[in-house]
Amino acid sequence: MMDPESAIILLVIPQNRFCDQQLLELQSVFAEIPLKTIILSKSGHEALGEKKTRVLPDGILVDWDKRFLSKKNYDAVVVVGGKGAKNSIWNDPILPQILTDHFRAGKIVGALGQSVVSLAQAGLLARQEVSSPPDERCIRELEDAGAFVVEDPLIFSDQVVTAGDDSGGKLFGKKIVELLGFN
Repeated sequence: MMDPESAIILLVIPQNRFCDQQLLELQSVFAEIPLKTIILSKSGHEALGEKKTRVLPDGILVDWDKRFLSKKNYDAVVVVGGKGAKNSIWNDPILPQILTDHFRAGKIVGALGQSVVSLAQAGLLARQEVSSPPDERCIRELEDAGAFVVEDPLIFSDQVVTAGDDSGGKLFGKKIVELLGFN
């Protein structure tokens, strides 16, 4: 079993209009263990949530492997959703590579809400069931990537976790904790 002291989870948030509820619930679940989290965004500047929560990320996504890791990879990479995901998560050129690298290294990757598309863009959802928000554009992106969209609030495999709605943060976080072996 992994030592909680050495485990690090990367939380990627949209630059603005991230889902406050998802982020706060994830942080709450991870703090119970306690697990270290690093929050990164595209610019690294203060981000504003949909409900006006202000978060100063620990850094910028492009430097994901520079400052925060004493080892090669994070133990899990989680992409937080929100209305801002379409603008800053869907078109990010670096995020798909980060997700793919961690998946290939046997790490856990996951996304919530609108950010589930990032897993599809990384090529990790082909022929897999996924949870998605009821957003036509999001569903189309997922289906175009070969994913099977289902209405369950949480879908997971050994390494990939998806949650479709804003209220899934706590459930999602607990599944990540379980997959990491901290029950």
